This record gives sequence, C-alpha cells and structure tokens, in this order.
Amino acid sequence: MGRLWFGGPIYTMENERNAAEAVFTEGEFIKAVGTYERLYHDFFDQIDNVVNLKGKMMLPGLVDSHMHIIQHGEKLLRLDLSQMKSANEVKEALKNRTANLSDGEWLVGEGWNENQWQNPAIFSKAELDDICPDNPMLLSRVCRHALLANSKAMQLSNITKETLDPQGGIIVRDEDGEAAGYFLDTAQDLIKAAMPDVSQEYLQQVIKIAVDDLLAKGLVGGHSEDLNYYGGFTKTYQAFMHAVNENNRKFKAHLLVHHEVLDDRIEENLGFLDGTVYIELGAVKIFSDGALGGRTAWLSSDYSDDEGNTGVAIHSRESLEKIVRKARKHGLPIAVHAIGDRAADEIIAAMKKYPLQNGARDRLIHGQILNERSLKTLTEIPVIVDIQPSFVASDFPWVIDRLGKDRLKLSYAWKTMTEDGVICAGGSDAPIEDANPLLGIQAAVLRKSSFDGDVYLPDQKLSMFEAVRLYTVGSAQAISQENFRGLIKEGFTADFTVLGDDIFQIDPETLDQVEVAMTVVDGDIVYERTPYQS
Repeated sequence: MGRLWFGGPIYTMENERNAAEAVFTEGEFIKAVGTYERLYHDFFDQIDNVVNLKGKMMLPGLVDSHMHIIQHGEKLLRLDLSQMKSANEVKEALKNRTANLSDGEWLVGEGWNENQWQNPAIFSKAELDDICPDNPMLLSRVCRHALLANSKAMQLSNITKETLDPQGGIIVRDEDGEAAGYFLDTAQDLIKAAMPDVSQEYLQQVIKIAVDDLLAKGLVGGHSEDLNYYGGFTKTYQAFMHAVNENNRKFKAHLLVHHEVLDDRIEENLGFLDGTVYIELGAVKIFSDGALGGRTAWLSSDYSDDEGNTGVAIHSRESLEKIVRKARKHGLPIAVHAIGDRAADEIIAAMKKYPLQNGARDRLIHGQILNERSLKTLTEIPVIVDIQPSFVASDFPWVIDRLGKDRLKLSYAWKTMTEDGVICAGGSDAPIEDANPLLGIQAAVLRKSSFDGDVYLPDQKLSMFEAVRLYTVGSAQAISQENFRGLIKEGFTADFTVLGDDIFQIDPETLDQVEVAMTVVDGDIVYERTPYQS
C-alpha cells in the first residue's frame, strides 16, 4: 500500500521547469510520477493515504553537502556571537554569560566575526581576562580556523612562552613573544585538549537538537565531519547511531571520517558507504589549509593585505601523499578542505597522482580560490567540489582586501566551474553559516553581500534551477548515489522538501522569507509546519 501526493507543482529536477502533477510512493521509494488522473487510476487499489499539497511546491529532498552536525547543535545550545555587529556587543554578551558560570565551568562562545564590527580589531588577552578572569574562556571565530582564549584557559593548557607552534598552526604572540590568546588552525587543538570530555549522552542530545532543527529547515540529510573531536571515532559514531534511526528520527547523515581516526574505522572494517540507511560513512577527511578570515588559507602568492604571508600548509607534501596512499589502500575517496589556490593545487595533484580505482569520487571542499591549472585538472579527474554559496554573502567585500582584484576571476567561481563540467554540490558549512538551504540557494542566485548589499562577480550567478540542483543532484553525486537520490523519479527514494511558495516563480530577493511546509524522508512526513489534515 502507498501514498499519493498531489495538489501542487512537483519539480522533478531532471530538466529545467519539468513539473509533474502527482507522485505515488510505496514505502521508502517512488513508484510512479505523472498526472494525477493516471496515477489515481493505475494505483487506485494500492492507495491507502493521499496528501494534498494545497498549492505548495515539492522538490527532491534538499541535502547539505558540507556541514558539522554536532557543532551545529552546540551552536544552538551555546552563546552565539555570530550576529553581533560590534566588539562592545560581544563583550556585553560575554559579561552576562560570565555571571552565570559555576566554578571551573568553561565559557564557550561561537561564531564571532570581527569583519562585522566597525573596528575589526581582535580582542587582546588582557581584554578577555578583564571579562572573565576566573573561568577558562574559548571563543571560536566564525570560520572555526581560529579561536581566542583567556589566561585561565592557557594555564590549563600549559601554554607558555616556550610552547612551539604545531605543524599547520600558529600561536599568535605579542611583542615580548608571549602567547597573545589568539590561536590559528591546528594551534587551536592545544586549547581544546584541556576542555573536559563530553559524555555520549550529551552527544546524543546535541545530535537530536541539530537534526530536529535541520529537518525543520527542509533538509532530509547532511554530509558532516564530526568523528574526531568528541572522544574518538567509536564514541561519536555510536552517538549518531543511537540519536538517528528509523524508529524515532529519520535523517540521512553521511559522515566523513577524519584521517586521524582512519585506523579506528579500518579496525572496525567499515568501508565507503557502510553503516545504515540513516548513518553511513564517507570519504577520508583531510585539512590542507586554513581560512581567509585569519589569513591562513594557503595561497600561491602573498595576501594583498599582509605582505610576506601566503597562509598555512597543514601538511607537508610527503605527509599529505602518505594519507592519500593509505586511503587508496583501503579503497576510500578523500574529501579535502582547500580554500587557497596553492592548497587546491597540492591536493588536486595528489588526487591525480593516486587515482581512485573503484568508480567513487574524491571531494574538494570549498575550492574558493582556484587558478587556471587547478581548474583544468578538476575537469580531468573524478572529483566533486563542495561549494558554500553563502560565503559570497558573508565574505564580500572584505575578501577583496585579502586577495586583491587580480585573483577574483577564479574566486568563488561557481558558474565557471559548472560551465566547464566540474560537478558541484551545495552546502552551508554550518555552523559557520546558517544551515537554511534557501539562504545558500539565494546567495548562489543573487551573489549579494550581507554587509553592503552590493552584488559581487555577477557573471558567476547561477540560475535558480542550477542552484537547487546543488542541493539535490549535486549532493547525491558527491556520495555516488545519483542513481537513486536527488530526483523525483521512479525508483528513487521518497525524500521530499515541500515549500510554501514556488521558488521558481517568485522574486529570488524573497527566498529568505519562504517557509518550509513539510520535510519527507523515505515517504514519511518527519516535519510539518502545520499538521497535515488528510
């Protein structure tokens, strides 16, 4: 027995503007797509439930191709600094939170962004100590490639003047050589190691909070990287397995596995796409550089606003290739964070040197700054570029100071990549950006800055159809599942996102106001804004 869906435009996403009248689903799969009259006639004896969309639009289920599910849940629980527009506003929020801390409790803040402040100066250690002298403080920058820590946190971390910079990280120092409280990339781990361990119960709670929020945003799944930060691979993997399952919470989480816990995965004999319908394992995650905000993205020439600095290489070439060879030995694709063009060059070269032999695809995560050489090679190898369209809205115009105008031609170049045949998938990098996929789609279409409202690199705008496909077909291609996910098509999974407005018919300026009416996973309604009345 099955369910008939009808009563609104149903966009299959096979071709632009290709809409159907009705869909018949049976269990977790789509059995037929067509006119209401034909499906009602053909499946009359098998229909045990009907859903009238009442004019709302249906899309294949939207999937975020790059996010951090646990961190997204923690952002919902912790002090969120991401929307604050001045240093004083941040300071007041920190002071208010300090008043409620117990002895020894860490003050953890998420998402500060000095580029949003009128005076974009990084807080000094003295300022942090003045706000919170007795409790350890850790404040993650919006990019999560930098954090601030007060003296108490550094004391617990045993940070002294003699502490050396780790490979791929920088301890920012004052004029006397003392740690200034600002830690970049892998240097952040020195502070995080001193934080108390979290329980599996806590992880399960955070995952549930995150997933419920993502379902309400119309997402049927997300590709996430969390398995190396909360007590190890097994603990975190089991937390996902308990928090998300077919009995009480359906959400398709595809988990990348950080190379530092690859041995744990191998020991448990878990390969690519192993797991369950709702929790499956993906590629080996590697970081090759940092981020533009902290000037640690690895560029082929100096930052325009920081002469002599080309960013940070997280790994040497030898170390990087060693990780790639290990992944290949076990038949695994790699998914590599690369924001700068030098980082992209290095990892694309390694992908080409050690090619996959099993038909899967590697992933270049971000790919924000490319050059002609790296773009050409991307078209020659089996690789997906995981892009975050919202970065255009949040990075411009300040990123022009970092890069200069000459490098902009192949920066955030989503249209150029797609026209050259590079497969792209869309994500948010939540909690760095808002997990709402409609905001990402809007940014891809408009390319409008959230700071000054200007449009940047308009020739790189995507059409609405192209932007939606990033989160449907693109996300499926990223995990080699385009033969049964990402379209509304016979034989595909019955994953749908139902929106209150037809986004192909409205002004894209209003996309951020569109409401999610319903989220459907494997044929079951797992979120609905207004309870459905059959």
